[in-house]
Amino acid sequence: MPPPSDIVKVAVEWPGANAQLLEIDQKRPLASIIKEVCDGWSLPSPEFYTLRYADGPQLYITEQTRSDIKNGTILQLAVSPSRAARQLVDRIQSHSMEARLEAMKELAKLSADVTFATEFINMDGIVVLTHLVESGTKLLSHYGEMLAFTLTAFLELMDHGIVSWDMVSIPFIKQIAGYVSQPTVDVSILQRSLAILESMVLNSHSLYQKVAAEVTVGQLIAHLQVSNQEIQTYAIALINALFLKAPEDKRQDPLLNPLDLPCTEMANAFAQKHLRSIILTHIIRGNRPIKTEMAHQLYVLQVLTFNLLEERMMTKMDPNDQAQRDIIFELRRIAFDAEAESNSISGGGVEKRKAMYTKDYKMLGFTNHINPALDFTQTPPGMLALDNMLYLAKYHQDTYVRVRMGAASAGRSLGRWASHPLSLLLLPCRLSWRTAAGKTSTSAPLGAALSSSPRCCARSCRLENFPTRAGTTTTPCSSPMTAPSRSSLPSASSC
Repeated sequence: MPPPSDIVKVAVEWPGANAQLLEIDQKRPLASIIKEVCDGWSLPSPEFYTLRYADGPQLYITEQTRSDIKNGTILQLAVSPSRAARQLVDRIQSHSMEARLEAMKELAKLSADVTFATEFINMDGIVVLTHLVESGTKLLSHYGEMLAFTLTAFLELMDHGIVSWDMVSIPFIKQIAGYVSQPTVDVSILQRSLAILESMVLNSHSLYQKVAAEVTVGQLIAHLQVSNQEIQTYAIALINALFLKAPEDKRQDPLLNPLDLPCTEMANAFAQKHLRSIILTHIIRGNRPIKTEMAHQLYVLQVLTFNLLEERMMTKMDPNDQAQRDIIFELRRIAFDAEAESNSISGGGVEKRKAMYTKDYKMLGFTNHINPALDFTQTPPGMLALDNMLYLAKYHQDTYVRVRMGAASAGRSLGRWASHPLSLLLLPCRLSWRTAAGKTSTSAPLGAALSSSPRCCARSCRLENFPTRAGTTTTPCSSPMTAPSRSSLPSASSC
């Protein structure tokens, strides 16, 4: 006969003792079960103990989570979360560096448990950690392993959302930003520092301003040129966070070296161009396959970049706007400039001039030969298509004219050249513009992307301006993205 559904058979371990095989009645109070286990090993004060899982993250078992225990589970009898938190608060401030290191290792592991984290935070444990980091010059110079565990514990504790990120101090931000800007910092410390800065930016507008003031675009781009793809992924995740929070009025002309720009200028057009070049060279064309996390972060960056162009993408051309019509005239002038003077029309009259323009526009491949402005009334791509065509004509003039002259010598039009930018640009515009459930907001796919990004999943970022994944069906990647656990970071012991 199978056992009742409320009975769970488990094994309970205790260091230096034989394991106990128990049948736990889920209807019994957990305190009563713990007392029975302690009595089996003659341990006094059962209120100082609790049960937790022996495998995996070793989470504590509470009345709320005990229903997750399955038959055959191996449990451990452990010091209660409140007692463990008090002991660790004292031990991480020990004068012995060896004792402090061991305490930090244990704290980094236990901090993933929300029950322990609540107790530790209530004892001002996060304040103690921030003070240790703020005075971290000595830690970084001689105890890099300890610093890595300290940052891991801090990040795990903040992930639970028990306290606000606004409690972080300016000296703490400067110290973490300093680790990101140092060229020779240990990879474990660098990864945790990038992750902490990303969470600050995403979870607090005031902290965004402070972080962006401490880190330059060039410092983050430098981390994209390393051989470690994990570092590259964390760097792009931070770039995406800064990009998302960057004010829209920060898209000024490239008057400065883009590498010297503060991160408030992440949307600067010149910085964006340099960033794309670095990504293409060191990531997309690198000699390593792109992992799922990296592919997802690149997707988020792509959507953010498209959103910079949204206004032009959704702007129809006004056929009666002379300034906009002048852009089309400029396309024609550049294409036929060599023939413009020799074939100038003197006294030919308006009709003859119109006929020549119509012929030229047909040669350029416009659908509407008489009024090419009508080709740009569809949104998307709207005026963005015209902007791209003008960019090619002005900045790659030799190519533009060579294609035009090659078509003319063959006695044909430019192979409908003008219609190709419209058609090609429409594809990525639709990818960026499309949303689930028939919505028309361009921010919806971005919200879905960010809600499933590594850092947002891990930290439950409060992106109040964007919908969550629950309201969308956008599928940015061919396989689902899950938040990497802290175990995906290099072990701090490798420092």
